[in-house]
Amino acid sequence: MTRTEDRGRAGRGTLRRILPYAARRRGPAILLVLVTVIGAVCTAGSPLLLKVIIDDGIVPRRPGVVLWTCVAMAGAAVLNAAALFVRAWCSGRIGESLVHDLRTTVFDHVQKQPLAFFIHAQTGALISRLNNDVNGARQAVTSLLTQSVSALLTLGLLLTSMFLLSWQIALAALLLIPVFLIPSRLMSRNLQRLTREGMELDAEMSSLMTERFNVSGAMLAKLYGQPDAEAALFAAKAGRVRDLVAARVVYGRLIVIMLSVLTGLTTALVYGLGGSLAIDGTLEIGTLVALAALLLQVYAPINQLSTIQTTAMTALVAFDRLFEILDLEVSAADTADPSQVTAPGEEERIEAPEVVFEGVSFRYPTACEVSLPSLEAAGPPEEPTPANTVLNNLTFHAPAGRLTALVGPSGAGKTTITHLVPRLYDPTHGTIRIGGHDIRTLTRRTLTDTVGVVTQDAHLFHDTLRANLTYAKPDATEDELVNACRTALIWDTITHLPHGLDTIVGDRGYHLSGGEKQRISIARLLLKAPPVVVLDEATAHLDSESEAAIQQALDTALAGRTSLVIAHRLSTIRQADQILVINNGHIHEHGTHHQLLADNGLYADLYHTQYAPQRDHNGDDDTAGVAATRSSE
Repeated sequence: MTRTEDRGRAGRGTLRRILPYAARRRGPAILLVLVTVIGAVCTAGSPLLLKVIIDDGIVPRRPGVVLWTCVAMAGAAVLNAAALFVRAWCSGRIGESLVHDLRTTVFDHVQKQPLAFFIHAQTGALISRLNNDVNGARQAVTSLLTQSVSALLTLGLLLTSMFLLSWQIALAALLLIPVFLIPSRLMSRNLQRLTREGMELDAEMSSLMTERFNVSGAMLAKLYGQPDAEAALFAAKAGRVRDLVAARVVYGRLIVIMLSVLTGLTTALVYGLGGSLAIDGTLEIGTLVALAALLLQVYAPINQLSTIQTTAMTALVAFDRLFEILDLEVSAADTADPSQVTAPGEEERIEAPEVVFEGVSFRYPTACEVSLPSLEAAGPPEEPTPANTVLNNLTFHAPAGRLTALVGPSGAGKTTITHLVPRLYDPTHGTIRIGGHDIRTLTRRTLTDTVGVVTQDAHLFHDTLRANLTYAKPDATEDELVNACRTALIWDTITHLPHGLDTIVGDRGYHLSGGEKQRISIARLLLKAPPVVVLDEATAHLDSESEAAIQQALDTALAGRTSLVIAHRLSTIRQADQILVINNGHIHEHGTHHQLLADNGLYADLYHTQYAPQRDHNGDDDTAGVAATRSSE
């Protein structure tokens, strides 16, 4: 399915999707409405008490009425303050809980996306969605909850009081309100557009900083970058953000300016019309003063409602951008009735299962199928044509507890096979089975526990060695950690580190060498102890000493496990129980090392060009097989 996004106004259904998150906090919401009603009554009642003081106390010279009415006004002020405090607590509780639920939901959904999603999406853009957009939504929701109900109730009570005192003056004042609301309505559309554009620019700046501020990006920038051009690029984006924020401030000030003009006009109207009525004796002095006070208070909730409109637009855009991510389908989701490789509750080590590919074809998904344009780097639009098929009707059987080596020229599809076994992708056609189970019927947890992978580029988090190791097995004991590190031939190195297992490894493990990182990843694999092991050229690009040490550790890691290994070393190929020669997405040849040499096909050509130099360097001898091969030529 092609994934698209609406680049214009926030979806009309966005508010409807927000409500279920807010509905989970019914208790604080009910309390919020209650204290809001109390606060609105106190606000609307104060001007009426002012009328009583003047008309029933000061004019007839009754000091007792003045005294007790002033006591009532003070009590109303205290009660209103308490209501404001409780209202702030309730709105904050509801808003923060709503955003927490949404943030964790988005985080969990992003984690379930296929690997292709992370390949196409910019990390900084994703972080911006979970930070900047969520923060904007939180602030907006808190303001909405605090002001919206209060403003509506207060406005309703104030207008009712005005009509009760003098419907003529109240009606005349109301006629001027549309003069303020109509321009505000028109400006809200521009504010929404500016808000979305500002969020997208924030995401672009986050992506730029994320790429430049990690170790690898910083090194590349220092080696090949042009500092002036980098600064100019960032300054251009920051300048655009500045212009957008300035425009939003101008729109906000225009609303305040229009409100000030409207307040002045209506105040003049009240005193002009009310003064005439008071002179004629139709209106009492206290009533006129109360009307003027009510009118001044009327425009406070109107101003809040106009601000709420702007705030609501910000919230809708922020939520809409988060819902865009939640609308992305999870292509490798658990089935409704998932199965397991072993019976639940089985405590002994899982026996190594067989791995079977049945008619598997695969093509990598395009960006429009797995991502959103706003999460990707700016560039020419992607053509809608699908990518080429990488694997074509691939069928093979990896025996349980045996080593299957994958060899072939670059781009043949070897790495793709290793991506399909742990279900980083789902095949386009065909079925992959582990222990007789279609991997699409296995729970994600079961598949993760069953399949262990060591990649060519061992990744470590910016955390301690202990945290990186226990990431594979959180409940690992100290003895298990030490034994795994000893077996992976990395324990001696760890003991010489400043804080041992509690040493921080740096961004992507930058404080460790390539060989040390690989051995840490093997120790992590041994700690996990999966029955199926997948190695994607785990010893490539290493020096001979590191490669030999890692190969020794891998020999232990592969013992008794079903293994799929992209072969890099001659020793790995020679000890393989079967070799699959992959070419153009097909199995071109299969057999043992000596069988394939005797066949004198593609494997023999690859062997003599890629692996024979290793034989000469290491002093290994395949003379009999080579001689037999050459004699047949």
